Amino acid sequence: MELRQFRYFLSVLEHGSLGRAALELGVGASALSQQLSKLESELSTRLLTRSSTGVTPTAAGLAFEYHARLALRQAEHAMLAAQSGRMSGYVSVGLAPTSASVLGLALIERMRQRYPDIHLHLVEMLSGYLVSQLNARHLDLAVLFQVEAGARLEVRPLLQERLFALVPQRLVQEGWGEALTLQQIATLPLVMPSTQHGLRSTLQAILARAGLEADIVMEVDGLSLLMDCVAAGHAATLQPGAAVARAAQAGVRVFAIDDAQAQRRNLVVSLSEDELSPAALATRIVLHEVARDLVAQDQWPGARLL
Repeated sequence: MELRQFRYFLSVLEHGSLGRAALELGVGASALSQQLSKLESELSTRLLTRSSTGVTPTAAGLAFEYHARLALRQAEHAMLAAQSGRMSGYVSVGLAPTSASVLGLALIERMRQRYPDIHLHLVEMLSGYLVSQLNARHLDLAVLFQVEAGARLEVRPLLQERLFALVPQRLVQEGWGEALTLQQIATLPLVMPSTQHGLRSTLQAILARAGLEADIVMEVDGLSLLMDCVAAGHAATLQPGAAVARAAQAGVRVFAIDDAQAQRRNLVVSLSEDELSPAALATRIVLHEVARDLVAQDQWPGARLL
């Protein structure tokens, strides 16, 4: 078997068509089909089912896909390691927007100082999408807030974050103290991320336990725009301590939440140990170190280590 056959096979799966995959790969459709047939012959099993509507994987093809992706990743790591005697390689790390705002730059700076030959790729997107990227093996590790049971991933606790209510001045009511109850929060019009975001499900779970429901009047999936909406007075929001600095800069009132459950866990979720390259293993260690230092230096508001 050849690595190019693995690439051909995965491209066909991604495009669902021999013709589209051939165009993407820059090879002839006939040559692509011959290589796939050769691969199936060497494995003595059929990997793909061809029909007039496209190409779909067989059960064997689905099982083979995971290991094909792993083989290509390991081949890339081997090539990068051979090009440099020092710790090197390519590592992709996923962060949700709130996590990126406090952790991203600190991680970049520590990695450049400790491992300058490691190419660090940071991906900022909603936590729900980060899970999909991990499962597709497009990321090595990510900071998440919840993970579905049964996933082929390794989960390590990082820290616990308190949630805060960020309220524009026009919505602040006379007589409020330094903390708001869940009942008071339920009366506020809120702007929150969509249901793909872990923070949204955390908020709904907290209120549901108290028999309450959030009044979500807007959904915004970008942290900067969401905070702009709050600063403009359109709605309040619930955010972790990582977003408190943005609120202070925008002149938004920050309230603690008078409920012990108003917290979320941060987890470092990675591919399994046998899938992670030495560079990815080193990056995971550095990520934990940076988070610990940020908490110790009071640079991560409302956070405590687990």
